[in-house]
Amino acid sequence: MSAFRCGTVALAGRPNTGKSSLLNRLVGEKLAIVSPRPQTTRHLVRGVLTSADCQYVFVDAPGWQTRHPGPLNRALNRRAEEAARDGDVVLFVVEPFVFGDADRAVLARIPAAARIVAAVNKLDLVRRATDLLPFVARLDAEKRFEAIVPVSARTGRNVPELLKVLRERLPEGPALYDAEQITDQDERFFAAEILREKLFRSLGEELPYRCEVVLDRFREEGHLRRIEASIWVARESQKAIVIGREGAMLKRIATAARLDMERLFGGKVALAVWVKVRRDWSDDARLLRQLGYA
Repeated sequence: MSAFRCGTVALAGRPNTGKSSLLNRLVGEKLAIVSPRPQTTRHLVRGVLTSADCQYVFVDAPGWQTRHPGPLNRALNRRAEEAARDGDVVLFVVEPFVFGDADRAVLARIPAAARIVAAVNKLDLVRRATDLLPFVARLDAEKRFEAIVPVSARTGRNVPELLKVLRERLPEGPALYDAEQITDQDERFFAAEILREKLFRSLGEELPYRCEVVLDRFREEGHLRRIEASIWVARESQKAIVIGREGAMLKRIATAARLDMERLFGGKVALAVWVKVRRDWSDDARLLRQLGYA
């Protein structure tokens, strides 16, 4: 019988390559929030998958941020670099037929000694698998990856093959977490993340960058969870957009978040949400420390 292996797999890549979706597929549960907006992932999200001969600790980190300069993005980029540095294996995620300066910038910040496996995500968008061969050859010419695995986070195609490749590169050792554990984050974390996901999915292209979710209260009363949360925006005009006409937008966001929380927590949720102006919060070092970014 082969020795048990356990280690950390850090997901890296530019924004919107599907890192969070891939984490969710690998673990088999929705742990990381997903939206088409850049900067959706702001915190390190750990997902644990335990099999008979291996425990994988996947770490989803923010995508490398270049679009909005400032203290918040510098903090997010530090998190991405730290995750790649501390991982036993780095899983570099790219899209089919797309490899440009943003992808190279991420690769350049992965430590030279790291063991890197490339995952070409969104295989479901490729008409024929053989169409990928020239792109895989081009990718291999960019950097000598330990392996390149086409995969689909949406359908799960080739996920078993990817897990096999990753296992072979993890160190031998005992499990770090109980076999039934799938994350080290608590319900407070996921409540805030779920609300932020609905916020990002409901708003326009630019506004989500200026928004943050802060959990003010989380209390369990039997099977009921009472949650109070604030959405921070940087301007009064942004507050009006989040609230919407007669409160319709805020109600839609809060309702969608509450339903997802109830599914995840397995019980009723009473959710109250306010929108507050915190001027230039993303450029305020004190507020960023308060939010855990610095």
